Amino acid sequence: MPWYALLVLAVAVERVAELVVARRNAAWTLARAGVEHGRGHYPVMVALHTGLLACCLLEPLLADRPFLPALGWPMLALALLAQALRWWCIATLGPYWNTRVIVVPGTRPVGAGPYRFLRHPNYLAVVVEVAALPLVHSAWLTAAVLTAANAMLLTVRLRCENTALAQLAPA
Repeated sequence: MPWYALLVLAVAVERVAELVVARRNAAWTLARAGVEHGRGHYPVMVALHTGLLACCLLEPLLADRPFLPALGWPMLALALLAQALRWWCIATLGPYWNTRVIVVPGTRPVGAGPYRFLRHPNYLAVVVEVAALPLVHSAWLTAAVLTAANAMLLTVRLRCENTALAQLAPA
């Protein structure tokens, strides 16, 4: 369990790094007349991701979940791949990447990097991480409940983001 706690802590540190990047990028886009969409769902998203990290630690402890190598190692690989995909998205979008939905009128949607293959590759990373990270240490209840909650949240988030992106110039 100690190494799993370190993994979850590393993900938490990564999330703080994301927030630092997002804050800087928000200032950059807002200074260029960026318009924010979907503020109402943002606190729910923060709560879900914070809850994910907390439950990843709590469930294995409270429910005495074991580390199952046949499950844990593949899920660790998926969780790490999700992080790599997330940072590829961040690098590709540059100052336009954000945890909030902010678009700059007159710009075009990005079609490079992972966006050549998927419209919303960052959300693929999120879906994989929400399912895989808890399963690294057999926290199946966390994986199931938060995957379902994340699916509901992503329904709202994708609708919001697609509406915002539709206002941009065609790619």
